[in-house]
Parts: sequence; C-alpha cells; structure tokens
Amino acid sequence: MARGFSAAVRGGASPPAPPEDIWAEKTGGIPLDRKGATGQTRDMVPLDKLAQITQRFEYLEARLNAGAAPAEIAQISREYSDLKPVADEIAAYRQALDDLAEAEGWLSDPEMKALAEDEIPRLKARIPEMEQALRIALVPKDAADARPAILEIRPGTGGEEAALFAGDLLRMYQRYAERRGWRFEVLEQQMSDLGGIKELTAHVQGEGVFARLKYESGVHRVQRVPETEAGGRIHTSAATVAVLPEAEEVDIDIPAADIRIDTMRSSGAGGQHVNTTDSAVRITHLPTGIVVTSSEKSQHQNRAIAMQVLRARLYEAERERADRERAAARKSQVGSGDRSERIRTYNFPQGRMTDHRINLTLYALPQIIAGDLDEVIDALISHDQAEKLAEMEG
Repeated sequence: MARGFSAAVRGGASPPAPPEDIWAEKTGGIPLDRKGATGQTRDMVPLDKLAQITQRFEYLEARLNAGAAPAEIAQISREYSDLKPVADEIAAYRQALDDLAEAEGWLSDPEMKALAEDEIPRLKARIPEMEQALRIALVPKDAADARPAILEIRPGTGGEEAALFAGDLLRMYQRYAERRGWRFEVLEQQMSDLGGIKELTAHVQGEGVFARLKYESGVHRVQRVPETEAGGRIHTSAATVAVLPEAEEVDIDIPAADIRIDTMRSSGAGGQHVNTTDSAVRITHLPTGIVVTSSEKSQHQNRAIAMQVLRARLYEAERERADRERAAARKSQVGSGDRSERIRTYNFPQGRMTDHRINLTLYALPQIIAGDLDEVIDALISHDQAEKLAEMEG
C-alpha cells in the first residue's frame, strides 16, 4: 500500500488536507462522506474540521519538540494528549482512503486485479465505521471529564433501610474504583446505628474518573426485603448520589468575607467516632447558603476537606447554570447530574437493574452491586454521545 498520511505524520511531514473533491475521487467519484459501500446516504464528516484538528495537533507537536516555555508545557501537553487519539483516527481514515484509491488503481493490472477485488470490499466496509468513529470523536468534550471527582451519598426515603442501601452503594463504587485502578478516599462518613450510611463524602482520583462517574448522579432506588423487615415484605427505599468534578483554587475564588467557619464537637455512632475536642468544622458559604461539614480528628484537615468540597459544589453549581442556558432548547439530560431525578432501580427479588434514562435493563444485579458497572456506564456514554452527535449534526 501507499506510504499515506499516517506514515507522513510519523516522518514529520505536514501534508495539506485534501479538498473534498479529491477525497471523492478516491472512491470512484462518490464522496465517502456522503455514500457508504452500499450506496446509502450517510451523514457528512466535516473535512474542514478534520484538517483544522490535524494542523493544530502538528503545531502542538512541533512546539513540544522545539522546547516550549516551561510555563506553557503543561497546557500544551494536556491539549496534545487530548488531540492525539483524534489525530490518530484522522490519520488512519486518510490512510484508508489512500489505500482504497491505490487498490482501485490495481483493477487495470491483470496481475494485481484479484488482490484488488479482495481488498476493495474490505476497505469500503471499514471506511464507514471509521467515519462514525470520527464523528463521535468530534463531539465536544466535557471540560471536566479529566478531573477527579467528589462523590456524595446520602440516604433518601426509607429510614434505616435507605441508610443500609447507601452503604451498599458506597461499597459498589469502592469496588468499581478498585477495578479501574482509581484511588478512593473517604473524606467524611457518618454511620447509622445499624451500620448504614447517614452521609458519605469521598474523593476519587484516576484516569477518566469524572467522565465515567458523572452518570451516577441522581436518585437510586432499591426494591428488596430489608434486614429490618420481619414479615418478608418487599420495601422500596432510595439514596441520592451526587458526583461533582473537583475544583481547584484557580477555578473558584472564595473570598474570606463570603464564608463563616464554625468549630464544633464531632459526633458519631460511638467508639472511635466520638471526638471530645472541638475539631469538627462547618463552613457556610453566605452568598449561596451552601453548608459543608467535616468531622475528622484534625481541625486543620477538616478545614481543608470542607473547603475542597465547597469549591466542588460551587464549581458544579456554575456548571449547572451554564448547562441550563445551553440546554434551553434541548431535552437530553443524560449526565446532567440532576440529583432529583430517579435514574436507576435495583430490584433484588428479580436480580435486575434498570436505568430509566436509557431504558436499559440487565439481569446481573449481583455483579453490578459488586462493582461491575462498566456495561451500564458504557451504555450511558454511548447514548449521551448519540444525543450530542444528533444535536451537533441537526
């Protein structure tokens, strides 16, 4: 096959993006961005956008190779890493078009015709798949996707059973974090009398944490026979999950005049949870009324934790305000983090989990509760991408 664009990129060359009519010539006069191998019309891949991404990627690569200023390296490296998968997809797509054009040229060569007739159908079947992958890659990314997350779990309706279910959700997310190699750190935890969770705040760090966990925000409902039920009746309880992208000080400026800090004595379920010193910290953000508490052993640590959580809540509040403005004309709310929305039901008697946002039902509840969440989250991501792609191309 021809050396192609991907090889040129590896060699450091910067070939110009071929105009649409040249790309059309590579498919026998039918633009591949408009016609598939079967002749069916497909959505157009924006070639000008592909060229812009390639040029930007090559510019960033040249800056890094030339030795960018120390103050710029972090930002350039981050953007370069974000663009590299897309640039690789574009390079592979262009290479496939070059390969198809070359294979079609072999049809006139008696010695190569048989090989060309084998190769052309394979390429024509592969190129539409590559185009779809490119369209998805062009969907605007959430700027917070790469951030760590603050995870909050609270029981809802259902009394002690809701607190026990909140504890089940905590263990589910801890196991999921282990599966993905994330660091899961409990920042604040208040236990119920029977060992459930009255309130939980955790910090989750790792690759793609917020990008995946953000779909967990909302009301989780459980249907099962509670441990507290002697009659064997099925009860319905709920717990609320909030996933917030971690905010840095540069993201959210909190003037000292905007907060009130109170210290108080920690309280808990007894034993090691009881603290006889005034180390617990409660921070009230006066403009919004948001209240954050932390009751670990160190007052200094509690201040840091409470400020970390407060920044995350204020950052998310600003994101939600911007999202509401952008979403005024659309209905898709998957991943929006609406904490009042019932998103999922865990039915223990039937061993099923249903995600109501995408009408997904899986009869694999034991595995899901044990932290096997990838199938659920992958389906939510695919649905979200499809909604955004339809909106972008509509």
